[in-house]
Amino acid sequence: MASDRELNAFLASVERRAFKQAVLLLRDDAGALDAVQEAMLRLATKYGDKPAGEWPMLFQRILQNVVRDMLRRQKVRNLWVSMWSGFRQRDGEEDAGDPLDTLEAADESNLRLSPEKLAGRDELLGIIEAEIERLPQRQREAFMMRYWEDMDTAETAAAMGCSEGSVKTHCSRATKALAAALKAKGIEL
Repeated sequence: MASDRELNAFLASVERRAFKQAVLLLRDDAGALDAVQEAMLRLATKYGDKPAGEWPMLFQRILQNVVRDMLRRQKVRNLWVSMWSGFRQRDGEEDAGDPLDTLEAADESNLRLSPEKLAGRDELLGIIEAEIERLPQRQREAFMMRYWEDMDTAETAAAMGCSEGSVKTHCSRATKALAAALKAKGIEL
């Protein structure tokens, strides 16, 4: 049986990667934060007494289920919003912009790089993230778990609820699509 200290350490170790994964799946920072918090809460309340070695797979499975639920709700919400949006729109209304665009890195890891390198890196990462967002949902999930979370094929298959062969197919298609999209933009990694 794991202690509360071990559970807290595990949750702290996965929070950033889980948030990034959820952002790429949901395409919404606030929703991603909610999804990660919900997944952490479910893990702590329902599976906190499980051995610590089982937590990574359980957490990924819970996070994927939370994201799927949020996507389903979002789909229904978007249907209603699109049906009624014509009544609320006013001419001349402007978008206020996103305040998150002005945030800086909390760990100051970007202070040693020159502005040119930072801008180039940020631009490249933005392009890669945009291309990952364009992938179909299952390909995105498999790609993120295998290459972002560094899970093996069996763990990814268990978390996604599919066969190992499906995970391999999704990952292969995702990497080919990403490589082709980046090559079309003149980027070769």
